[in-house]
Amino acid sequence: MSHLSPFRMTPFFRTRIWGFHDLAPWYDFKTDGEPIGEVWLTGEEQCKVASGPFVGQSLQQVTAEHGKELLGNVYGDGEFPLLIKLLFPKEKLSVQVHPDDELAQKYGEPRGKTECWYALDAQEGAAVALGIKEGATVDQIKESIPAGTLEGLLEMVPVKKGDMLFVDAGTVHAMGPGVVILETQQTSDRTYRMYDYGRPRELHLEKSFEAMRLKTKAGKVAPKQEGDHSVLLDEKYFEIERWPLAAGDGTAVVSRNEGVQILFVSSGDLMIHSEGGEQVHVGRCELAIIPASSKHVKVEVQNAADVIRIVPRVG
Repeated sequence: MSHLSPFRMTPFFRTRIWGFHDLAPWYDFKTDGEPIGEVWLTGEEQCKVASGPFVGQSLQQVTAEHGKELLGNVYGDGEFPLLIKLLFPKEKLSVQVHPDDELAQKYGEPRGKTECWYALDAQEGAAVALGIKEGATVDQIKESIPAGTLEGLLEMVPVKKGDMLFVDAGTVHAMGPGVVILETQQTSDRTYRMYDYGRPRELHLEKSFEAMRLKTKAGKVAPKQEGDHSVLLDEKYFEIERWPLAAGDGTAVVSRNEGVQILFVSSGDLMIHSEGGEQVHVGRCELAIIPASSKHVKVEVQNAADVIRIVPRVG
């Protein structure tokens, strides 16, 4: 098996009607056109490789041509397993629900959409909706949509910076302004929209009711300290860790051989070295992929950095 070196990804700025025209201080990006609501970091077609021998190629191309070397123990259906993105809501998103794998495949999709949200920032009083309130019935939910009262049936969860929230498939959920979210999800953009606050966008009510569950595992997850890092979430499709790295050698963040690894730098910057590859600089709000076949990977931290390590799992 040939060896692939770590590489950085180029972000893709996706328009959303609920987003911002200026993403400062997170990104040096302004637009006079449609607002930007999402920044995709591992979009298969949209995101291009920014360093190394595959510069300019899409993540989809690299996965298709070097899937086993890239993914290792999560090599499966030929797609990169996780979509990582940042969300910048200026207004309320729609109330929505995602299908699980079984329902998605019923309608010809390869997989469902379980996800999680890590709050990179949160203003005082910020909250998200995760699930249906105890005691609410399906009939009440159906009646509340044309009445414009669905929000009153949703379980509101306060959010502060550093919180991790799990959103499993089948959870009715919504996000509002006042947060900046790092979202990790199964590679799928399938969303069933239940309610959209009067915006003239399509609703998917029949599929929403089929997908939703009145009780799910969704909610805030407390971190678990493990030596020099914390496990933010450990679930079926992904494990997510936070590594605060001091100046010097930060190689411990990638020292375990578990297949492909993803590093998102939430503050500071770092350099990644590997056998046979060029050094890769990863700055704030940038993402690097460490292929499963990379050899002798070392991480060097100049000052200090806060790194989110994401490890995909076979579903």
